[in-house]
Amino acid sequence: MSQLKRDLRLGLIATAMAAVLVTAACGGTTRGSGQDAPAGDRSTGQANPDAPLTEGLDVAFLPKQVNNPYFTVADGGGKSAVEEFKGSYKEVGPSEASASSQVSYINTLSQQGTDVIVTSANDPNAICGALTSARQAGAKVVTFDSDTKPGCRDVFVNQASPEGIARNQVELISEQIGGRGRIAILSATPNATNQNAWIELMRQELAKPEFSGIELVTVAYGNDEDQKSFQETQGLLRSYPDLKGIVSPTTVGVAAAARYLSGSEYKGRVALTGLGTPNQMREFVKDGTVRSFALWKPADLGYLAAYAGAALASGRITGQEGETFEAGRLGEYTIEAGGVVVLGPPSVFDRDNIDQFDF
Repeated sequence: MSQLKRDLRLGLIATAMAAVLVTAACGGTTRGSGQDAPAGDRSTGQANPDAPLTEGLDVAFLPKQVNNPYFTVADGGGKSAVEEFKGSYKEVGPSEASASSQVSYINTLSQQGTDVIVTSANDPNAICGALTSARQAGAKVVTFDSDTKPGCRDVFVNQASPEGIARNQVELISEQIGGRGRIAILSATPNATNQNAWIELMRQELAKPEFSGIELVTVAYGNDEDQKSFQETQGLLRSYPDLKGIVSPTTVGVAAAARYLSGSEYKGRVALTGLGTPNQMREFVKDGTVRSFALWKPADLGYLAAYAGAALASGRITGQEGETFEAGRLGEYTIEAGGVVVLGPPSVFDRDNIDQFDF
C-alpha cells in the first residue's frame, strides 16, 4: 500500500471519528450516519462486473471470537480464497464474544488502511459506529454468519436463510422426541443477531399445528463459552427434570451440551440437536448421545465472504440487489434484497454420513 493511500485514509479516519463523536453527543442517529440507511444507499458508484479482481488486497477476518473451532474453520476458508486472488490475509479478534469487544479491532484495521473487513457481529448495533468510520475511510465491509444493521456494511453473507435454519432445527428435535414434550434452547450470546433471528423463527414454527405437542420452556445463554454452555445445560436439566430435548444452534453450545449429556443420567433420555461441526460431534453421534444435527460448510462461508469482499473492493459489485459475482470454486452468486448473499441450505449429519466429512 502506498504512503499516499495510507495518508489519505488516515485523514478520512480523523474526519469520520469527529463525525461519530458529534452524532453520539446528539444522542441519536441520522440517515447520513449509516446506521439506519437502507440497503439502496450503500452504493457510491456504478458496478463493473467485468472489472478484474484487484491483486494485493488487504483482507482481515474479525470473528466473534478467536480460537472458536467454528470460526477457525470459517476463517480458514477465507484465507484460502484470499490466497487464490493474491491478496494479503490476517485474522484478528477478541477471545470473548461480548457485544463491544470487536470495536477496537475495527478501529485498528481502519487505521491500518485495510481494504476489506470481514466480520461476524456479536451485536447488531455495538460495532456500527466503528464500521461506518472504516467504510468512510475506504474499507469495504462484509458481514458473515451474524449481521449488523444493513446500513453498517456493504454485503451480508448468510449461511442459509433464517427460515430454513429454524425449520430444520424444529423438524430435527420434533422427530427425535416423537413430536411431544418440553424443550429448551441453548443459545450463544443474548445479543447475537443470527441466534435471535433463528429463535424467533423457531417460536413461529412451534406455533404451527403440526408442532402443537411441543412446548418451549426457556432459552438459556452459554455466551459461546464451552464451560458456561456446559453449566447451562446442567442447569436446564435441574430446573426442568422432565425436559425431552435441547436445541443448541451454536457450535460451542451443542458440543458442550453433548459432552454433559454423554456423561450423565440423561444420555439417551434427553434428545439434543443443533448446529455443530462433524469433527466436534462425531464421538457423540457414535456413542448415541446425539442422533442428528445440522450445519452448512463453514469453510465455504468464509470463502464466499472473502470473494464478496474482493468483488466489492474491485468494483465488480456495489452491494445492490440483483448484482452477480463469481466466487471462485463456488461459482456465481446473486445479491438478494438488503445486500444479502445466501450460501445455501444446511446439511444434516447422522451416524450414516458423519464419517464422510472432515471439518
